[in-house]
Amino acid sequence: MTPVISLEGVTKRFWPGPVEAVSQVSLQVEEGEIVTLLGPSGCGKTTTLRLIAGFESPDEGTIRIGGQAVSGSGAWVAPERRGVGMVFQDYALFPHLTVGENVMFGLDGFPRREKKERTREVLKSLGLAQLVKRYPHELSGGQQQRVALARALAPKPVVVLMDEPFSNLDAHLRESVRDEVVATIRRAGVTCIFVSHDQRDALAISDRVAVMNQGRIEQVGTPWQIYKHPDSVFVATFVGRTNLLQGFVKNDHGCVRTECGSFCRVENSGLPEGTPVMVSVRPDAFEASEEGVLEGRVVSTKYTGAHVEAVVEILGEDGRGHQLVVHLPPTRTYAPGELLTFRIVSEFASVVRNACQTLGFSPVPPDAPEREEAAAGA
Repeated sequence: MTPVISLEGVTKRFWPGPVEAVSQVSLQVEEGEIVTLLGPSGCGKTTTLRLIAGFESPDEGTIRIGGQAVSGSGAWVAPERRGVGMVFQDYALFPHLTVGENVMFGLDGFPRREKKERTREVLKSLGLAQLVKRYPHELSGGQQQRVALARALAPKPVVVLMDEPFSNLDAHLRESVRDEVVATIRRAGVTCIFVSHDQRDALAISDRVAVMNQGRIEQVGTPWQIYKHPDSVFVATFVGRTNLLQGFVKNDHGCVRTECGSFCRVENSGLPEGTPVMVSVRPDAFEASEEGVLEGRVVSTKYTGAHVEAVVEILGEDGRGHQLVVHLPPTRTYAPGELLTFRIVSEFASVVRNACQTLGFSPVPPDAPEREEAAAGA
């Protein structure tokens, strides 16, 4: 099946420099998928969105929409002819037009009767029918956002592009509006590409996430894959908190020996024995248990509501203390200096695939004296 959106080796340079804002980006988006381009400011995600929309042209590579080349390879299709709906970060609503008129603006070229019918239809689907005669300044932030989405959906585009759509919303509105918008997109069956710097939004709304860094895509996968099995140190540290431990593959049963002890059933550890690796251990991996074999003293705690984020110092095999971030149940308080024992939930510990070749670290030698194994998932 032909992807709805296809980017092949897309590069965009800006002068002076030249600066490669986007470098050799390849990505395929299937029909009905919601894909998020996730990364920090300046990573190239918004430029990638603008390239797809036709607001920028690539210096290299090809962009296809619905199988048709719209940029590159000698092709160029104007933005208004690409079948793309765009929702900007600031919504870009016309202040002198009513809600209905703003939505009809995106239906240029449609017969007048069809314009009105389509406007009523899309506003009703977004719960905005009663606001049709209001002006943007009379709406809340969440309502303005839904009007912008209605305008983008009205022409029945091939794909909707959304640039940081939730960043201007108050914290208490953000989650509810986000869920409403995604539900509307799902009902419409529209292919959608989001741009976001917020990993919580990306994990919550996406079928797949493409994590970008310095103009390149570092990893593409489902939210579960991105969070639990990061391919690089950047992905591991940008998508949530994690602890990075150096070590060696101990055997072919998923055991890895690190500076804080041995961990078993580590994901992606199917490498030859003795291979130096970097392991990402999420804070969620630590489960306080009297039967645990990993000991540590509480250094500090931070209550977040859903859990207590604690810094715990573990005595390493090198005799030094190693501070790890762990998530503890919020059902009680934890005092600095308190000794806790932990077991490890294996699904949240994973070898970082691309770290070993690039970091050049010196892990614990495989023939050093060994501590008792911290068996995961026991």
